[in-house]
Amino acid sequence: MQDDVVKSLGYLTLGSRFRRLGERLQADTQQVIEEYGLSIQSAQYPFLAAIDRQGPLTIGELAQAVGISQPGATRTIAQLQDLGHVTLTASPEDQRRKLASLTEKGQALVDHSRRTVWPRIEEAVIELCGHLSGPLLEQIAAIEQGLAEAPLGRRPLHGKEQTS
Repeated sequence: MQDDVVKSLGYLTLGSRFRRLGERLQADTQQVIEEYGLSIQSAQYPFLAAIDRQGPLTIGELAQAVGISQPGATRTIAQLQDLGHVTLTASPEDQRRKLASLTEKGQALVDHSRRTVWPRIEEAVIELCGHLSGPLLEQIAAIEQGLAEAPLGRRPLHGKEQTS
């Protein structure tokens, strides 16, 4: 069996491991979505959920709410608009700003997903993580907060000399 180099490098490749884990979770989530016969990508759901929770949002607000770049949010909203789940309208306060809102079709998808798809995925992840010790979601939030406060390049080295 091939050695898992990324896993064996520990903290050095933690980001790669998180990425790999995220890709696996999204792929498995996509399979569940497809079992329900829905034509949406798993990565698009957080955008629909954000609009559902907070009401119409600008692309910048959506990017911030979902935690991705503004160009990524723009692409995703365009895809959701093409699928008929989201509409863009000018903001009443500033005509240059566009607000993304759920269409009737988008709201129906969110309502259906909230009753069926989302609980199934959440229960599966809880089952997957249930035996783990420690508050996993709190630990991930602490890592995210720590990176927001000081990226890796600004963190002090403990017990090791810096190389120039």
